[in-house]
Amino acid sequence: MSCCGEPKDVSGMNRPQPFQVAPVTTQPGFNPTMQQPQSFQQPSIPPPPPVHANGFGTTNGLHQQQTGWSQSASPPPTNDFAQLNQHLTGPGMNPTNGSTYNGSSFNVNSGFSSINQPLMRPGSAHSPHMSMTTPPPLSTSPPLGIPQGTAPVQDEGKMSISIDFGTTFSGVAYGSSRIAGGKIQQILQWPGSFETFRKIPTCLLYDEHGRVLAWGLEAKNASPMPGTTRCEWFKLFLEPQALRDESSVDPRLPALPPGKRAIDLIIDFLSCLWEYAKEQITRDIGAVADLNSADVWLTVPAAWDARGCEIMREAAITAGLVQSSRAGDITWRDRLRIITEPEAAAVHCAQLNDLHQLKPSQNFIVCDAGGGTVDLAMYKIIGQLANLEIAEISARSGANCGSLFLDLRFRELVKTLLADHPVHLDPPSLAYFMHSFSETDKLSYAGIRDDDNMFHFTCFNVDDPHDPSVGLINGELSIPGNLLRREVFDPVVNEVIQLIEEQLSRIDQVVNALLLVGGFAGSEYLKQRVQDQFSSRIRVIARPPDADTATLRGAAAYGLARRPLVSSVIAPRSYLMKVKLPAEQEDWLKRPAYIRNNDAGVAICENRLQYLVSKGAILRKGCATIDDEVLQILAVFARRARIPGMITLTFSDIVPDSSFIATLYTSDSDKIMRYTDEGETNELCKWTVDLSSLPTFRQNASNPQSGGFYTEFELGLELDSAEVRGILLFNNQEWGRVTFDFFAA
Repeated sequence: MSCCGEPKDVSGMNRPQPFQVAPVTTQPGFNPTMQQPQSFQQPSIPPPPPVHANGFGTTNGLHQQQTGWSQSASPPPTNDFAQLNQHLTGPGMNPTNGSTYNGSSFNVNSGFSSINQPLMRPGSAHSPHMSMTTPPPLSTSPPLGIPQGTAPVQDEGKMSISIDFGTTFSGVAYGSSRIAGGKIQQILQWPGSFETFRKIPTCLLYDEHGRVLAWGLEAKNASPMPGTTRCEWFKLFLEPQALRDESSVDPRLPALPPGKRAIDLIIDFLSCLWEYAKEQITRDIGAVADLNSADVWLTVPAAWDARGCEIMREAAITAGLVQSSRAGDITWRDRLRIITEPEAAAVHCAQLNDLHQLKPSQNFIVCDAGGGTVDLAMYKIIGQLANLEIAEISARSGANCGSLFLDLRFRELVKTLLADHPVHLDPPSLAYFMHSFSETDKLSYAGIRDDDNMFHFTCFNVDDPHDPSVGLINGELSIPGNLLRREVFDPVVNEVIQLIEEQLSRIDQVVNALLLVGGFAGSEYLKQRVQDQFSSRIRVIARPPDADTATLRGAAAYGLARRPLVSSVIAPRSYLMKVKLPAEQEDWLKRPAYIRNNDAGVAICENRLQYLVSKGAILRKGCATIDDEVLQILAVFARRARIPGMITLTFSDIVPDSSFIATLYTSDSDKIMRYTDEGETNELCKWTVDLSSLPTFRQNASNPQSGGFYTEFELGLELDSAEVRGILLFNNQEWGRVTFDFFAA
């Protein structure tokens, strides 16, 4: 049976057999001449493995008619990257020694050397839930479930699979040291076409009952059918502002189908993509691959916060991207890795031979201009090139100003020009105009040089074909080039230029190269504007090879490296916790209403903020950052027993009192805040801290006191590219993970 429950037709278009194909010269787009496929391929989706319940909440609600098509991605951009050979050897490039990153001494020849030794990180501690039914023996070592020592030896032949889930287009790449000499491979053959495509549309087609009829190319090219709904661009519903405030969702985005949330669409698309990818990878390598134990790398925009990444993680797990591969495999969720798009693109660029003209201590900026978002990050090359590492030197940034927004602005321009000709504004007509724009003029448009040219777009509807006053001439809509530049291109391109300017303003160092990657990087006008604006400050501005798939290939390459190629990251925002602390003089002056006496008679100030990570902090990847003060929590336990008259407090009886719940906030502000009412903070999640594994807690709990007791501990946050994890620490050792409960959308 096929994925849609129809009989398989292995000879049809849904099951193309491997054969020699011509080089990829285009990306898929709407094909108005293509009829509805005879059958659709959609994988049968098995019941998802059990996962923690999430609070994704209700739909970001939009209730407008679905209109428009996404743009086509660019053909492979021309490679002008060889400029690096001749530009990156000028003056001012000498390495600078003696920099300090987060308490470690940095040397360009040897990387980081320890001034403050990193936290001792025992191997696996990712499972926060431990049985507490019987009291374990008191110990000053971490729990047995968290073995100490170095990480286990990685299987050199283990497969790394990357998924670039994009706003408009998505792709899959994979690699293994035992396949093709360790080179990254891409899936090029997709259901719905005999041609090869490096990416396919992020598109779903639903029936009236909310069931997936088609995905990818088949959904994009399907003819309109009664009772069906085509869904695109739904990734943008996970943008941080949209998650915090539904009213901030761009009203130009198509409405979600009734009864569907954005996460439902993401799960459906990833399920279809993954099931097909597994079949195709097995077919391509000619052997049954151990995909159940593969590491899966999923890319997300740089601007996403931890909440969006957590939603994406749970969606991917529900879609089956990772699952337990054997009995006792309790860390299978860890095989799903989240990486930001510019970080993955930077890894791809840093591994190119031509880029090796960059020397240690030199800096480069990656501008990942995709369909929905444009993400930027700045890196320094450190260490020896034979053992390449790069370090983030500025907080990454991003915005919704990808090439999709050229399409949306073009659609608005057409609607304005033809406001008095509604016969040309029905959904098929608008889709036809947008397809023509995406396929022909969007990437080739040259800017000012085209100001005096007329751009012609054939009308889908043959009625009302002529009105020269609005540009309707003999069945074509003619638009002057200067009008396109002013109303369509400049507003979007100006946002990209501003993002780059903001990145450059954050550091007082020479930037040696600016690398344009992503589908939007194929725009001649964007590249021209970037060169005009920055060529006097940046020696090399280039599009590297495979620029349109740099993120996809870089994520797979990161997985193959089996080590952190990006050695440090910059915290893009502050992370704060709401706490109660002993009242100080400043609290009595500023917030006397927040001060209360606790049971021990100590004046406590409520609603205080404790910084765990400050915005702009340089963090060594894989190490936790700890707040400056040791938090002390007074745990007061009532005497309870399961049998009346029993006064001995057993370990199992105090489990409910061994944890506390706190609120984690984020802030994009550079201002240092002391209280929760100062604004400029956003509630990120609730987090539960379980102290029962700590030896001091267990010792005190075994000898309860009427006045309670203090338990000393440290809380750490681990920032790894896009994700945030909480860690319970004691004496610089990890004793458990903190469970985050993200607020519902």
